Amino acid sequence: MKRRERRTGRVLVLTGEGKGKSSSAFGMVFRAAGWGMQVCVVQFIKGRWKTGEQQAAARFENIEWHALGEGFTWETNDPERDRQTARKAWAFCVETLRAARHDLVVWDEICYAISYGWLSGEEVAAAIRAHRPSWMHLVLTGRGAPPELVEVADTVTEMRKIKHAFDLGIRAEQGVEF
Repeated sequence: MKRRERRTGRVLVLTGEGKGKSSSAFGMVFRAAGWGMQVCVVQFIKGRWKTGEQQAAARFENIEWHALGEGFTWETNDPERDRQTARKAWAFCVETLRAARHDLVVWDEICYAISYGWLSGEEVAAAIRAHRPSWMHLVLTGRGAPPELVEVADTVTEMRKIKHAFDLGIRAEQGVEF
């Protein structure tokens, strides 16, 4: 593994309507962990149920996993609580940047928190500029990445849906979607 002082960290945004944003980020999580890097995942939406990725990450000493969301917020009965939960997760994210303990950090589904108005794209971009060490890799996921995140990113990938099983009435399958 390259020493931090020799590494050029990247900011990557994975966005779009298609499947695979979080899956791509988690592939990077396991790739970095395999190289001995310290990794941190913060999830803004998922919280109450376990995923296969979270189960696998528990087997690695160098991956921290923080599912700080309230679940599927589009089914919420308490939007104010969801906003407060997102703000707490955001405070944790900023502290993670400042602490500079991780080589790769993933903010999974942060774009949803922005699109729901719980965070602003401007404040997220400003925190990245102000607090991310130059050697740290940072991955942000979710539909509808705002222009501020696109601007601060080194790499932006938009996943485009061509066809999805859910549209045919096929529900999410363990091992594929979670």
